[in-house]
Amino acid sequence: MNMSDPILINVTEEIVRGLVSFLLRGPEYQTFCKCEICELDAVALTLNALPSKYVTSMESRDEAFKMMNTPENIERINKEIIHALHVVSKHPRHKAEPTSI
Repeated sequence: MNMSDPILINVTEEIVRGLVSFLLRGPEYQTFCKCEICELDAVALTLNALPSKYVTSMESRDEAFKMMNTPENIERINKEIIHALHVVSKHPRHKAEPTSI
């Protein structure tokens, strides 16, 4: 992709997806379901609780990413992610795996 190609990116979504993926692979969430449905539900719940930050170029994406990547913002985002993970964990939408007899 060329730096000047027009795009539409929600920088908040990029950050949330990365952090959710990172947290789910960490020791604190070993028991959390890692199916695509549960992971995406956690991302969606988190994004609904945070303001969007849409940009239309890679240059503005990089600027927005730097601006948003502060300890305060990451702490706020992580707080929303943790809340979303607890909600999804209590109310998963995926089909339960059949138990073998």
